[in-house]
Amino acid sequence: MWHQLIDGWDDYQTAIGRPRTTRDLRRYQISYLAKSLNIQPGRVTETDLIGWFAIHDWAPETRRSYRSAVQAFFAWAVKHKHIPNDPAVEIPQIKVPPASPRPAAEIVYREALLRADRRTTLMLRLAAEAGLRRAEVAQVHTRDLRGEPSQRQLLVHGKGGKQRLIPITDELAAMIGAGPAGHTVGGASTGWLFPSDKGCGHINPPTVGEVCSKALGPGTTMHQLRHRFASKAYRGTRNLRAVQELLGHANVAVTERYTAVDDDERRAAMMSVVA
Repeated sequence: MWHQLIDGWDDYQTAIGRPRTTRDLRRYQISYLAKSLNIQPGRVTETDLIGWFAIHDWAPETRRSYRSAVQAFFAWAVKHKHIPNDPAVEIPQIKVPPASPRPAAEIVYREALLRADRRTTLMLRLAAEAGLRRAEVAQVHTRDLRGEPSQRQLLVHGKGGKQRLIPITDELAAMIGAGPAGHTVGGASTGWLFPSDKGCGHINPPTVGEVCSKALGPGTTMHQLRHRFASKAYRGTRNLRAVQELLGHANVAVTERYTAVDDDERRAAMMSVVA
């Protein structure tokens, strides 16, 4: 029953134009819910869902993402008469506190590169040196490379189906251009940079995040590499709008939360006042 409903919901999301990254994430989240509850979808209660949310030690943004997926799934199932009642309609809203920059420590990143295999190294570098999200890393394809040597660019497939072109180094371009063969013995020389083990399509975003977090070690996530990129890019240019475009943010206020100010910069600001 769960498999049938999830397949139907996925078809519905495809029909209304949801990007594949969103569909894959929502499918993963609801499949995890189904496996955890082990209850037929029509018998799930609000108490079951509240209890399920309560046992997870998620960050607020992750919790909010799961809430959104659960509510959307059950609302769709009720609307199309697959189940009689919506158990998720009264799940409380998740408050996400204002975020502050959390760039990965440089030593943590460098040590992760020393430990990582070639495949993981490329994932890490795409996040830390190009600012890509895990879903964007998952979707990199050899055909996304643009430009000539010393002017290489990468077409990034961002949130909501939005695309952006970002400049990259020749070294990173060469690693992408080598395809899966560049990091995995027996891999193809073209195609998805990180193909799925299932033989079709690309790897899913949660797997990218798990691989990178394992390489970085406890206390550091792949998303913190994106914060590292934002902080270094802003420090090098002082152009927040340029950093916004590189990250693919719709709102510059979000970009501000990614850019950390170090102690030396705070001291310099203070000294400029008292000088």
